[in-house]
Amino acid sequence: MTEQWDTHVDVLIAGTGAAGLTAAITAADAGLGVLVVESTPKWGGTTAVSGGGLWMPVNPLMIRAGVPDSVEEALQYMQASIGDAGPASSPERRRAFLDSGPAVMRLLGRLGVRWTRAKDYPDYYPDRPGGKVGRGVEVAPFDTKLLGAWYATARAADGLPAPVTTDDVWLLARAWSTPRGFVRGARFVFRTVGGLASGKRLVGLGGALSCSLMHIVRTQQTPVWLSSPIVELITEDGAVVGAVIDKKGRRMRVRARRGVVLAAGGFARNAEWRQKHHGIPGYSAAPEGDLGTAIDLGARAGAALELMDDAWWGAGTVGPDGTHGFILSERSMPFSIVVDAAGERFTNESASYIDFGHAMLSHTVPGPTWLVTDVRHARRYLSTAYVGRKKQWLAAGTLVEAASLHELADITGMDPVRLAATVKRFNGFARTGVDADFGRGRTVYDNYYGDPRVKPNPNLGPLERGPFRALRLYPGDLGTKGGLLTDADARVLREDGTVIPGLYGAGNTTASVMGRTYPGPGSTIGPAVVFGYRAARHAATPA
Repeated sequence: MTEQWDTHVDVLIAGTGAAGLTAAITAADAGLGVLVVESTPKWGGTTAVSGGGLWMPVNPLMIRAGVPDSVEEALQYMQASIGDAGPASSPERRRAFLDSGPAVMRLLGRLGVRWTRAKDYPDYYPDRPGGKVGRGVEVAPFDTKLLGAWYATARAADGLPAPVTTDDVWLLARAWSTPRGFVRGARFVFRTVGGLASGKRLVGLGGALSCSLMHIVRTQQTPVWLSSPIVELITEDGAVVGAVIDKKGRRMRVRARRGVVLAAGGFARNAEWRQKHHGIPGYSAAPEGDLGTAIDLGARAGAALELMDDAWWGAGTVGPDGTHGFILSERSMPFSIVVDAAGERFTNESASYIDFGHAMLSHTVPGPTWLVTDVRHARRYLSTAYVGRKKQWLAAGTLVEAASLHELADITGMDPVRLAATVKRFNGFARTGVDADFGRGRTVYDNYYGDPRVKPNPNLGPLERGPFRALRLYPGDLGTKGGLLTDADARVLREDGTVIPGLYGAGNTTASVMGRTYPGPGSTIGPAVVFGYRAARHAATPA
């Protein structure tokens, strides 16, 4: 009955991260009427405060640069790195991801996105069959002044307000310790100053991606409602035909003729769900609106759920003010080790962040985990965790500093004898260049966050000079990776494998095609963009 609806659209999309905005752009480009709703007062989602990279094998920039790649090699690599991970990472979904990556990049490029390659960034398991270097792409720094007053509600404003790119990050980490790092630091400064001199307000990483996508959405004149969560899906004869939106306190019934796309993130900030599914309260770098509401909506409509016990794990920090951070290069650079509460190493510190997070979670020694460094680590490499806030972190006890390793062990509660033995063994590995315990520094991925001036292994530097520091680590994450089970066209599936007509899902609202691992840089956002695109394309296809 038409009188029950407050408004009609072709496609209703929940979420303003990469998945939702890509779906909106694709649907509008196909001539459909689109409405985007966002549950929080800020748009951009987790994408806006992320690294902004997309893992896109066989992408047009690679081909143009003459870097060989193929769908067959990428499939081989996905199998080697992901393995058999259930229906979320089915062969059909993997191929759909690879087949549509170049197409969505071309579409977004035609509409104004300025793509660039992270040409030095390797796959996370580059030694496995089909592994490559340079499959990652990102968006060039974006001038946020193009968004006008709309930028005032951008979540990107909460991130790093500077024109940083992915390849900047790994070199800026050692900007004052290596020639290449210094050169990259100088380039970054000139880029920043140049942007300001030309009247631009440039932002990079996830901010560049989210702002570029929103600029297209605004150009297409697609309405975006903030502070407007979907509170109920409306079904008829088992099909989703619309939704109830709480638009700033007013209930609105929206008819969606072609479908509803749920792309509103995962449940990283839902402490009750985190405890239920992960056994921890959660130490996530995801924004506060990541509460799992879209997953709950889909489940209530009959959707199957997969991978709810997993997340995009990594080494996390908790600051004195309770805010959660995520560290990467710090644990991989030389002159550092990660130890448990007993003072012993338990994994490769330079491993991919999800493998490192899994290692933290599976380690059985009770008590805190510490990143222990000597003074050269502090002097040579950027620490994103507590830069400019060292005194506050020391006062809170999250960061500890001591003149000797013995004193450091006493303060942190580690066994001084065991810590001394761990460091002595590790220092021997640093001299030979071979980590006989965990293989740290063995692959080009490990070396990416290393110091090439440290020989014979850029990831291994001995801990010999005080003062020493210990930074407490937590099993952090970039978001959750479990959710609605979807097919190759992003249609939401029931437990029996049948499609829920009219309901689509993409991004962290859905169970990841990457299974329980992280094959390469941007393995979160790459599929989010692709399946947002495929959802809209399917919705635009005449029945």
